[in-house]
Amino acid sequence: MKLVRYGAAGRERPGLIDTEGVLRDLSGIPAAAGLNLPTLGLAGLKRLGRLDTAALPRVKGNPRLGVPFTGISKLVAIGLNYADHAAESGMKVPKEPIVFMKATTCITGPTDQIVLPRDSLKTDWEVELGVVIGKTARSVDAAQALSHVAGYCVVHDVSERHWQGERGGTWDKGKGFDTFGPIGPWLVTPDEVPDPQKLDLWLDLNGEPRQRGNTATMIFGVAELISYVSFCMTLLPGDVIATGTPPGVGFGMKPPQFLKEGDVVSLGIQGLGAQRQVVRG
Repeated sequence: MKLVRYGAAGRERPGLIDTEGVLRDLSGIPAAAGLNLPTLGLAGLKRLGRLDTAALPRVKGNPRLGVPFTGISKLVAIGLNYADHAAESGMKVPKEPIVFMKATTCITGPTDQIVLPRDSLKTDWEVELGVVIGKTARSVDAAQALSHVAGYCVVHDVSERHWQGERGGTWDKGKGFDTFGPIGPWLVTPDEVPDPQKLDLWLDLNGEPRQRGNTATMIFGVAELISYVSFCMTLLPGDVIATGTPPGVGFGMKPPQFLKEGDVVSLGIQGLGAQRQVVRG
């Protein structure tokens, strides 16, 4: 099942994408609960999965898609989780997951603009697999970790490298600027993602290939990440873990390349849909 929220920012309606790729409206279904995951939980998602989608109203036109669910209390991110990305960054492969936080105020829809921070020097791109929690996870074992997943999505971990690595302190302040966390277009439930470690990822800049990778090359897999992070903090329904990025980021290029006004970034993950953002200064 592919769940979406569509419409103008702040006034999104719940919907789903049926097997024919048609957008269907869920706003008349009380059980949809506005696609608020703390309210829905895994049981609510299962109820939505039993709907007769052909009986749902078709949505006309091509409306804006927002973040495909609500109730995100935390956006947790993992650094250097692909060995070849660590190499291009000139850093050692980590022995344990590198955990940092992205401010929830950075979250936007999958086609909303990326706004460069004032005096930005090194704003960069990162396509990532997002893991969305559907059931409270507290110190869970890796063997049970995937049973806590509501679904998967595309996350764009936009990063200002100057603020991330050259201004002292933690990575967080280079990761949390407004518009630096596009999520979507869909929340894809686990029944459509039988193995999250077999997904191709890609990102293009102005039509030119930049990132190509597969989640099979993660250093720490999805189940291990859920287990590890849930030991550090309680994960609640709606929380998102951005699981790291493959090689091809701007600061790893020779010479480095960063985002500028007018750039167009396109990115996606196999089976999870695609994003497109225009960069504004």
